[in-house]
Amino acid sequence: MLTLECLNGLTTRQGIEENKTHFWGNDPSILLRPVETSVADFTVGSGVDIYTSTVLPALESAQYEILFVTCFWAHSASLKKLCSTLVKLSDRAHSQSTSTPKLRVSLCFSSRSLTQKLFYASSATGYVYPPSKWRSLGLPPPEDLEGLNLQVKSHFVLPFSVMHPKFVVIDRQRVLLPSCNLSWESWLECCLPLTGPIVNSFVQFWQHTWGRNDWADIPPTSLPYRASSVVTNHTALFLPSPHHRNPHFRLLPFTSFAPPPPTPLNALILYLFSRARDSIVLLTPNLTSPPVISALLEAITRGVNVTVITNRRMMILEQLITSGTITELCVWKLRRRYDRMSRRKMSPYHFEDAENGVDARTIGLLRIGYYCPTIEYKRTHIKCSIIDDRVVVLGSGNMDRASWYTSQELGVAIESEEVVKGVWKAIEGSFEEEIWRGVDWL
Repeated sequence: MLTLECLNGLTTRQGIEENKTHFWGNDPSILLRPVETSVADFTVGSGVDIYTSTVLPALESAQYEILFVTCFWAHSASLKKLCSTLVKLSDRAHSQSTSTPKLRVSLCFSSRSLTQKLFYASSATGYVYPPSKWRSLGLPPPEDLEGLNLQVKSHFVLPFSVMHPKFVVIDRQRVLLPSCNLSWESWLECCLPLTGPIVNSFVQFWQHTWGRNDWADIPPTSLPYRASSVVTNHTALFLPSPHHRNPHFRLLPFTSFAPPPPTPLNALILYLFSRARDSIVLLTPNLTSPPVISALLEAITRGVNVTVITNRRMMILEQLITSGTITELCVWKLRRRYDRMSRRKMSPYHFEDAENGVDARTIGLLRIGYYCPTIEYKRTHIKCSIIDDRVVVLGSGNMDRASWYTSQELGVAIESEEVVKGVWKAIEGSFEEEIWRGVDWL
């Protein structure tokens, strides 16, 4: 299912124009990369849980370089733990030989506060915080981090274009792909570890957005990666989605809408939805993207069963500003359109038209529901798409209008029934009860 055909949307005239300035523009096939991962290491929990169990131990293992990218940066328990880890790494450097190069650490984020967004001075290379301003970000004083070659940078493009990806590259040997920001929200999150040649794609992506004109001594190719004996090899697609300052999208969902930018992530999702045969399962914080809703309805008409789990009352102001609507309204309209389809001569079952000798395949089932908040998790922030139990897409991209038209996003698609089962088992186990009872189904 994951082949170069999935990227045909990038070879159209619009696709070539959209992607020509990016490292994959001349040869989209470089996005199809081998990947190694272990589903046993796929973790689910709150943001602070993910940092404590997975991200911070990985940072402590770094010997040469840390590339740390997140979207939202906020004072939180996760930030305090990150600060402790940075101090520990700096102290470790002081105990080593003076001839040993300092550990290079790049801390990158996009969004910090409303004030930052309103008065941000846009720059193609972002804003580098001088050491004198580190304390304002909640970081330790510069004298506590002298053992590190540390750079802190933010990047945001007015009016809406946040850099939304979250990933961590350790020594150019492995990548962590968490769904969580460096923030305080008690949301359900996940994190996928990756090794193999795909790591270099993350480095190239980082260099294009965050590394321009900085650290000229970084080698152009990745360091050798050490494969673990527990990982398995798979086919994967690296799925970047550049930001767009002026996306020209139209308001009023379920009316005609402008096509989304043909980025690798957008193109792959639409391709998978159009080729789905049996099932589509989506976990998305919000659902306001007209192309997604239209593609789901089209899949249902082909007999594909669709399951969507999303949230109520999540970041309503942000949804209204970037989308002109909210998830609840889009869900209501989606359900209403499905009910109209069901009331016509079609029913959510299959039957054979013996007289004409064809399979009159009717519409699929639609199950859509809201995540039920628990004491531990108030919302689900996982972005996960599963198609036909064969392909899983994880990363930063929501199924909302901001992710599809304005924000920079990043995802990875992996074709493997084993990975799909492992990911879904971990997510299902995170619900307070069996997943189908942890959702308010409509």
